[in-house]
Amino acid sequence: MSILRRSLMLTTACLALATPWSVMAQAWPTKQPIKFVAVFPPGGSVDQVARILQGPLQQQLGQSIVVENKGGASGSIGTAQVAAAAPDGYTFAVVFDTHGVNPSLIPGLPFDTRKDLTPISLVGTSPMVLATHVGSEYKTFADVVAAAKAKKNVSYGSIGSGSLGHVAMVLLGRGGGLDWQHIPYKGGGPLMNDAVAGHVPLSIGSVFVTKPHIDSKRMRPLVVTTSKRAADLPDVPTVAESGYPGFEAPAWWAILAPAKTPPEIIKRMNEEVSKALKNPEVAKKLDLQGIDVVGGTPEAARVFIDKQIDTWAKVVKDNNIKPD
Repeated sequence: MSILRRSLMLTTACLALATPWSVMAQAWPTKQPIKFVAVFPPGGSVDQVARILQGPLQQQLGQSIVVENKGGASGSIGTAQVAAAAPDGYTFAVVFDTHGVNPSLIPGLPFDTRKDLTPISLVGTSPMVLATHVGSEYKTFADVVAAAKAKKNVSYGSIGSGSLGHVAMVLLGRGGGLDWQHIPYKGGGPLMNDAVAGHVPLSIGSVFVTKPHIDSKRMRPLVVTTSKRAADLPDVPTVAESGYPGFEAPAWWAILAPAKTPPEIIKRMNEEVSKALKNPEVAKKLDLQGIDVVGGTPEAARVFIDKQIDTWAKVVKDNNIKPD
């Protein structure tokens, strides 16, 4: 067999293998409705993000989008479903910041977070707020630091062991020589009920969860965990401003697809999500959730998520943090 003939046969074979994916990408998304798997139960921020984007994306794509809530195990059950789905552009995951903690926190995940999923877009970020009851002895974050350094049994509540609030406080305590105790709750509702009543001295939670109680004057915000001040809480300093330069621990939301989804579909979906995020109505709704829109390329989302995975893996391992 001549070299030329062999080369032609190889090229033909490669084209044959590539054709189904190429045809599928060209036809997308006309085949069937698109599924958004929100990896937390209804009513939470992940569910809200999925539903805020649902309408505009349906209009832009000319295809129905179905939001399916698949909660459990810090979002890993729903994420596993998407990782195992066909990479055809009809199944996406809407994930929360726990996605960056789960690989090191949950043993035996049924998927490889980096290899089995590919980012579409980082939807947005939000500060977490360290707050205290309005009648608390802690008037400033400096008061908390002084008490923690003096080992005065400072305790704080989070939405659960291994949550971003928990690992962020562990990181801050370890880096600052601060001694405090963690009290895990089963979600933001129970945490805020005890925080407002003064049953737990400090709470670490999202702006969305905490701000209504700040507005009602029942809670006092002390610091936020992002590198910049929160637009919704402009008078509240950051942890970095308060003596811990470089500290940053944002809550975040992202859209992912199964690995091996055709690049053409990844690119198109990213463009459509970016367009939706620039819609003033969408931006306003996300802002009401305390979310600052980010958007950007799939590669930018990948870099961000990989950094989150690396950061929290070290914190979880060094402090032997276990899931609830």
